[in-house]
Amino acid sequence: MSFQAYLDNIETKTGLTPRQFVELAHERGFDETTKATPIVAWLAEDYGLGRGHAMALVHVITKGPQISTKHVGTDGVHRDVTDTLWLDGKATNPHP
Repeated sequence: MSFQAYLDNIETKTGLTPRQFVELAHERGFDETTKATPIVAWLAEDYGLGRGHAMALVHVITKGPQISTKHVGTDGVHRDVTDTLWLDGKATNPHP
């Protein structure tokens, strides 16, 4: 599953876009200095997200939308179209 697919699945499950999660995280005091454990616990408790999906959001909350180019443009199952994740909802993603 691509990184973007994780975020799209989270939106399907919760009804919240990745950007909304970033805003909620910042309201809770989570930022680039926060370790993964408290963010994962919050996402599991409040939204029922498993570790893999929560870790995708941890990356976005702590590092922003840029990802490694390792899988960009490859043919594997983990491929992403671009090295910048779309945070504003899967319906508006210019790179479906």
